[in-house]
Amino acid sequence: MIFSPVVKKLGGYYSLRNRYLKAKSKTVKNMLLFLLKGFQHETNSYLPFETNIAGPIHFVHGVYGIFISGGATIGKNCMIFQQVTIGSNMLIDSKGFGSPTLGDNCLIGAGAKIIGSVKIGNNCRVGANAVVTCDMPDNSVCVAGKPVIIQKQNLTNRIYALSAQGWGYVENSKFVVETDTVILQKLQQQKVQKE
Repeated sequence: MIFSPVVKKLGGYYSLRNRYLKAKSKTVKNMLLFLLKGFQHETNSYLPFETNIAGPIHFVHGVYGIFISGGATIGKNCMIFQQVTIGSNMLIDSKGFGSPTLGDNCLIGAGAKIIGSVKIGNNCRVGANAVVTCDMPDNSVCVAGKPVIIQKQNLTNRIYALSAQGWGYVENSKFVVETDTVILQKLQQQKVQKE
């Protein structure tokens, strides 16, 4: 563990992230980027700079195993435990296509998964190992429960990504550029919402 003590001594991940985003000097920016990327690698976490974070996040047990999508929005004063996923759903035919939005003062328990264009209200609690795929109103609690199986027909399971060639997906280990205008329009709307 080389990076963790240094990041902690310099004020923690959130503080260094903000310094990186505000840095004017290319040298300072590169040094901070090296520290932050090394820290993420060391802790098996993914905390992209594109994530819209309104205020400090308290990572209760550190950032170990935490994945936060670049398209996610996180409010102020949130507490996030280890092994949490706050991830985008890029399956175009999915009801939850998009990225999560968390309100202020949320507590996200260990191992919780918040997936897709879910809106979590202010002052919410998501219990350990809960999987959240629908909106939560302010001051509500979600706990892990009995799974529900929903059957659909004609699922494609294509996960879309934007490359230099345009929007596409991987099929048979090859990147395929999407040509369907309805799908492209939906993907573009999602991209604009993230910006």
